[in-house]
Amino acid sequence: MARLYLIRHGRPSSGWGDAPDADPGLDDLGKTQAEGARGWLVSQPVEWRPKRVVSSPLRRCRETAEPTAQALGVEIEIDPIVGEIPTPAALHPSERPSWLRQAFQGAWGDIVGDLDYDAWRREIVASLRSRGDTAVFSHYVAINAVVSHLLGEDRVLSFRPDHCSITVLETDGAGLSLVEKGREAVTGVL
Repeated sequence: MARLYLIRHGRPSSGWGDAPDADPGLDDLGKTQAEGARGWLVSQPVEWRPKRVVSSPLRRCRETAEPTAQALGVEIEIDPIVGEIPTPAALHPSERPSWLRQAFQGAWGDIVGDLDYDAWRREIVASLRSRGDTAVFSHYVAINAVVSHLLGEDRVLSFRPDHCSITVLETDGAGLSLVEKGREAVTGVL
């Protein structure tokens, strides 16, 4: 079995819905968190140390992934499938926070939108099955999509991964299993 690490991005310079920048980078704490994640990942035993780095296309994930990629001497592979949960096309960006809050209260099949969000969840899981020895830098909801699937839960929120929380998975290329959830946030999504 190969190890796979799902890392939530570090703290962004602005929260969801309150920024003029729709794709914020990391704030100073987020940069420190990214360095901490790098330190933990490269300190893993050689047989479990990631050999690839994959990131969501969003800036906060790319900036979180950069120290790890540099330490490992690899390029960051950008993969939109590990990106943010897609917002319904008809929804104005200012409506995204309330849409997400509503989605957090229910099940994957109940999310209102123009997409089958349960299928989106299965797509992420399928993508991860084929990755071994990889650090994947992603987002709160995408990580919940994977964890809820692996736990056999239909709830959208299975846990509250903190910024730079590292969830450990194992894969043999066909199956995917949860080894350990990452550190949980004390507060809600930031």
